[in-house]
Amino acid sequence: MDTATTPESAELTYRDAAAGDVPELVRLVESAYRGDASRAGWTTEADILQGQRTDPEGVLAVVTAPGSRLLLAQRDGETVACCQLEHRGEAAYFGMFAVRPGLQGGGVGRRVLAEAERRAVRAWGVREMHMTVISVREELIAWYERRGYRRTGETTPFPYGDERFGIPQRDDLVFELLVKDLAAAEAPGDAAAEAAPAV
Repeated sequence: MDTATTPESAELTYRDAAAGDVPELVRLVESAYRGDASRAGWTTEADILQGQRTDPEGVLAVVTAPGSRLLLAQRDGETVACCQLEHRGEAAYFGMFAVRPGLQGGGVGRRVLAEAERRAVRAWGVREMHMTVISVREELIAWYERRGYRRTGETTPFPYGDERFGIPQRDDLVFELLVKDLAAAEAPGDAAAEAAPAV
């Protein structure tokens, strides 16, 4: 895993994405997961999937859908990470998580994930965070497990044949549901919830 040169303590600011951010977000997501450039970080999927990870239409749909938001993390005015949050009843769904490859391994991802969890609790009062991860991505799943997520064993098929999601390089890909209990998260308005995460 590469270690970022930017200090963890460097300030991150957050805002919801707008339609004008879509081209930059597509580039960010693609750079984190696809092609040789993604190998600068450790979240690359280049060995299991080729082709695109997302497209402008898909990102715009996340930005504009009811009950959905795409959170940007910025440093000095530059977008360095993003994630999707979607309200699904008593749970929130976390997806489209990307950190600039050169910053991976330096704590940015931990901070963005923690901020996303707090915002989901504050905005929607959800009890759980759900996400799906390709089951063969053991290192990535272990990273989430260290942050309180548990494997459920519940899987959904990978959309083979739909190149909007990439071109699989193996025939055993499925998505596994990971879940985290957010009941212990700070209550809305709690001063601790407003503090920067110490990670």
